[in-house]
Order: sequence, then C-alpha cells, then structure tokens
Amino acid sequence: MGLTGEKRLAITLLVTLLIMTGEMIGGFLSNSLALLSDAGHMVTDALAIALGLVAVHISRRPADKKATFGYQRVGLVAALLNGLSLLVIAVLIFHESYRRFLAPPVVDIPVMLSIAALGLAGNLVMAFILGHRHKDITLRSVWLHVLGDTLSSAGVIVSGMVIHFTGWTYADPLASALIGCVIIWGGVRLVRDTMAIFLNLTPKGFNVESLVARIAGLPDVMDVHDVHLWPVAHNNVAFSAHILVDDKTLGEVETTRKNIESILREAGVHHSTLQMECSCVECGGSLYCRSEPCDRDDTHGH
Repeated sequence: MGLTGEKRLAITLLVTLLIMTGEMIGGFLSNSLALLSDAGHMVTDALAIALGLVAVHISRRPADKKATFGYQRVGLVAALLNGLSLLVIAVLIFHESYRRFLAPPVVDIPVMLSIAALGLAGNLVMAFILGHRHKDITLRSVWLHVLGDTLSSAGVIVSGMVIHFTGWTYADPLASALIGCVIIWGGVRLVRDTMAIFLNLTPKGFNVESLVARIAGLPDVMDVHDVHLWPVAHNNVAFSAHILVDDKTLGEVETTRKNIESILREAGVHHSTLQMECSCVECGGSLYCRSEPCDRDDTHGH
C-alpha cells in the first residue's frame, strides 16, 4: 500500500476511535455484554495504537551518546504494555461474563447485530491497513489487538444470531468468555516474546552451537570462547566473542575477522564485536580449541 508504519497506525487509530464510540453506545442501548466487552477491548486498542505510534516515532531516532544502541527498545516497552493490557481486559471480561452467567440480561438483538456488523467491517479494514507480516514487534502488538477485535465482533454477531433464533441468552456471556480466551492467547504470546528480548535470551531461529562451529571451522581459527548472542531489539541481533587464531600479522587477522563477519551476516546478525587473540593464549580446554600448549618463553604479541 506504500504506507509507512506510522501512517498505518494513525489511520488505524482513527478507525478504532470511531468503532469504539459506536460499540459503547450500541452496547448500552442493547444491553449486550459481548458488545460492551468488544468496546472495552477497543479502549485498550486505542491506547495501544497511540502508544505504538509514539514508540515507532521514537525508536527510529539514531543512536547518540545517551543511547549508543539507539532507541529501538522503546518499541518493546510499548509492545510489553500492550500485551499486559490485553491480559487485564481479558480478566475484566471473564469477571463480567461470570456475573451474567448467573443472571443473563435481556438483549436488544437488532441493535446488537447492527453495531457488531459495523465493528466487524471496521476491524477488517484496520487489519487490511496494518497487514499481518510484521518485523516490528510494536506493529505486531497493535495487529494482535486488531485481530482480537475482529474475532470479538464476529463472536458478537454469532451470539446475537443464536439468541435471535433460539432465545438462549447464555450465548452472550459465553461469547464474551471466548473473546477473553482469544485476547489472553495474544497477550501471553506478546508478553513472552518481549520479555525474551528484555532478558537477552537467544533470539528465535538462532542455533548458537551451530554458529560457533561454523566460525571454529575456519582454517585459521583455533578457538571460539566467551560467546554472547542477544537481541538488541526485535529483528536486531548482536554477537560478541573471543577468537583465538594462529600467531600472524595484523593484515592476516583482519582477513579472518572479515570472514567471520560474513558468516554472522549470513546468519542474520546485525552487530558483532570480535576480540582477536593469538594462539599463545591458552583456551582452557574449550570445546572448539585446536591450539597446542604455549611456550612460556615466547614473547608473542596479541
């Protein structure tokens, strides 16, 4: 569509506010919990999208002396807050669903269905605007909110049809409970993924042992140790390691370093820090070490 992430979020925010207002009015008029649940979720969506809009703008600022890695983790904070908000709204929906299971209210089906249909159409428009393949976890967090709303609107319509044709009023709180389950599923995944980045866990899709083995397999590499592989932000991976090589000239070491960086780029590493060491530094029995014990009388430099 040619739209930037910020423009997608801005349009999505506008549509969300319109749907939210309509569903809140329709929910009160029809006395539908499913519709009010969807509207309540839309409130968190509006906040999530606004937060994401600010985060995307800030995260694109270049690195400076205050943030040498840049501001990309601002987007992670927004994604984490969005994930937590999904969990909170799901708990509130479960609580109200339980109350209505005990005493199902009378629901105005025509109003409920008409508002839910408009909400579904709006959510489909937002889902189309945002798209579903996002490398940016902030956009992904907003898309999960929109996905939850789309399913919620569909659930409201189904429950309304069930009540209309069967008179089974429990369909309304049941639909709300199912909506809550969908919201929790998205929230848990989002919180899990963002926390994995904050904890510097190995990024998905990376095999540290395989990567180190490739580097250690280079002819002039004797050992690879003190290895660290971590996500700076979503889709931005850093790598650091000590590389033990044969005692050689600086120019030869530079060639080795470039070969290692090429391997890392192929693997998807965006930033690497390599400390090159000569072979007279003992590696202490490291798994990939191929060096012989050093002659302590030698005076090799690093």
